[in-house]
Amino acid sequence: MVSRLKRLLIGRPLKSTELGEQKLNKVKALAILSSDALSSVAYGPEQILIVLATVGAAAFWYSIPIGIGVLILLTALILSYRQIIFAYPYGGGAYVVSRENLGVNPGLVAGGSLLVDYILTVAVSVSAGTDAITSAFPQLHPYNVGIAIFFVVFITTLNLRGVTESASILAYPVYLFVLALFILIGVGLYKIITGDVSPDLHTPVGTPVAGITLFLLLRAFASGSSALTGVEAISNAIPNFKDPAPKNAAKTLAAMGILLAILFSGIVVLAYYYGTTPTGEVTVVSQIAEETFGRNFMYFFIQGTTALILILAANTGYSAFPLLAVNLAKDKFIPRMFTIRGDRLGYSNGIIILGVASAILIAIFNAETEHLIPLYAVGVFIPFTLSQTGMLLKWIREKPQGWVPKFIINTTGAVISLTVTLMFFLTKFAQVWSVLVFLPIIIFIFHCIKKHYEDVGDQLRITTCEPVVPIKGNVIIVPVAGITHVVENSLEYAKSLSFDQIIAVYVPFEREDERKFEEKWEKWQPDVRLVTLFSPYRSIINPLRKFIDIVQHKASESNYKVTVLIPQFIPKKWWHNILHNQTSLLIRAYLLYRRDVVVVTVPYHLKK
Repeated sequence: MVSRLKRLLIGRPLKSTELGEQKLNKVKALAILSSDALSSVAYGPEQILIVLATVGAAAFWYSIPIGIGVLILLTALILSYRQIIFAYPYGGGAYVVSRENLGVNPGLVAGGSLLVDYILTVAVSVSAGTDAITSAFPQLHPYNVGIAIFFVVFITTLNLRGVTESASILAYPVYLFVLALFILIGVGLYKIITGDVSPDLHTPVGTPVAGITLFLLLRAFASGSSALTGVEAISNAIPNFKDPAPKNAAKTLAAMGILLAILFSGIVVLAYYYGTTPTGEVTVVSQIAEETFGRNFMYFFIQGTTALILILAANTGYSAFPLLAVNLAKDKFIPRMFTIRGDRLGYSNGIIILGVASAILIAIFNAETEHLIPLYAVGVFIPFTLSQTGMLLKWIREKPQGWVPKFIINTTGAVISLTVTLMFFLTKFAQVWSVLVFLPIIIFIFHCIKKHYEDVGDQLRITTCEPVVPIKGNVIIVPVAGITHVVENSLEYAKSLSFDQIIAVYVPFEREDERKFEEKWEKWQPDVRLVTLFSPYRSIINPLRKFIDIVQHKASESNYKVTVLIPQFIPKKWWHNILHNQTSLLIRAYLLYRRDVVVVTVPYHLKK
């Protein structure tokens, strides 16, 4: 039943030779890898207004110069990540750049930040999409968490079906969103130019406003820069592109940058001219759409496509997280299971972990986007800063032809990214302080995992292992709970291995049970030695452990190996297991950690 359900949800397994068919062309890649960045225009401009609103609506004109500053940063990041794509065509993005140019620990800071950031990408995107839905249908607001988690499960399942299939589905809502916003911005600008929008709704640009400080403007700039999260995803996911992968990735990055610049600028301008004030219940885009079209088809079309792209923007995390995890796993900093491809040739372990972690985060933060965005943004600007710094050091060291313009681009990006990062820590410390706690913990865990893999490699390598002691024979211990077909099956198997060294062990709780069992055993298996271990405290493990210790000590003197052969019956249906004590599982779980003891399970399958 489980396999049929898996086939229904995920689809038939793909052969390894079909991997090339799972590569993305530029049109699909733009949809699947740019959805996070493009969707951020739905909340990036709103974050600027939220900060400016602390002074008053008169300060909203500052959103124009702040928006220009965000576009300058966007340009620097796009140009920089274009250079990273060609310099590191096998993907890895900020992690690989930082590791190779700044060192292992800065690389792990970038990698750890991005792993967490992609989890936040899913949580923020789905939460923001849920907000868009409940803005249009306020009666659904109390169910935000449940709706958000449902969408996480849906997107996780979609990604488990494979990159190409998920991209084919996601392309439609992404391009519909772009179309919807182009229509919104076009009609809105037309109404402004033709005078349909009252000039009284906004304060003229340049109007002095009391209470405005440089610190507050930098804070608004940092908040608005959250619209740039996701621009690094393409550099992480270069292996997903069709050949020539670097060229296709660079063109997709440029297209994403142009679209993001147009949409972000348009929403900032419309919000300014409309005098839109952010509220907790209705998003800025929703207010602009309602002001432009009223509550008609176009309003619901814009809200619907906005909600869709915000939810499906989570797919950027699903595309980039598994590939980043592969790079970290290859360097032995996270479990190797992240390098394994699933039935549909995707890195399914990374996809599942991402889905589970983001659902937990949504539940913890109650699907409130405002609480997630600062943590989300600072988590991506740390890798931005490290990757820009790594690239400028690369140009200084290597000095290739034409390196000076590249150096200037990366230096500009590094300075602005560092400024944004510091502003988040200075202005939103109460919301982002946890970064300073979990990053050292994550790096410590990375190093522990690395050390474990190195230790395992040293111990398994034939040239460094201790010489193997020749084994002269086996002493087989068979724990028995009664005279049954299960025990009989196990004894026959034991006899086929070593007839002269078999010891059956029975642990009775009553003296009378001990006497009766010994009499029955003598008649049933007289050629197999039986040892009874009376247990007045009703423990099976402790008497068995002591007996194994004694046998093992004597066996080691003669280079004999102790093998504990555990009989176990397997019920026909899985749920039958809960009706039995599972003593064999407890014995096996304990003995697996005993040195120089071999544990063997002999299954006996029940037929009904």
